[in-house]
Amino acid sequence: MTEVSLTGRLLVATPALTDPNFDRCVVLVLDHDEEGAHGVVLNRPTPVDVHDVLVGWSKAVTAPAVVFQGGPVSMDSALAIASVPGGGEPVGWRRVFGGLGLVDLDAPPELVASEFGSMRVFAGYSGWGPGQLEAELAEGAWYVVESEPGDAFSAEPERLWRAVLRRQRGELAMVATYPEDPSLN
Repeated sequence: MTEVSLTGRLLVATPALTDPNFDRCVVLVLDHDEEGAHGVVLNRPTPVDVHDVLVGWSKAVTAPAVVFQGGPVSMDSALAIASVPGGGEPVGWRRVFGGLGLVDLDAPPELVASEFGSMRVFAGYSGWGPGQLEAELAEGAWYVVESEPGDAFSAEPERLWRAVLRRQRGELAMVATYPEDPSLN
């Protein structure tokens, strides 16, 4: 187990990561402890409208109002994260870190959605068993960077991988220019 929890931080896929589930993805870590880790991929919007799968929640989500592919685990289930401005703890929301938390999608949206500043819905999640994420970090599969409040609700999720890398200092910022297919370079 890593000595510091990565909860609230971003895992940014390195160009060396060859798993197609995580190619150039940015994962927001929602929980990391001795039992493993889980999070959601922030930059994989699907063509599925939130309204098509969760009637009533589409007005609460941040554009684009589509379901995001949160990861390869439990793709048939949905989870949502939302920000709550002002530090409150509304019914139907459980704080994960900072002003971000998980939304109870069984709660009536008309009763709780007005409390949220931003919200996004994910199909599935990304998960690691005990020591699995640490092994991937040791192999150089991920960069670990600080998250910023807007990362989870980026208006341009398909550009998030490059944007997160560009704002880093030093050599890591240069990785943002890494070509999609280095053999064509």
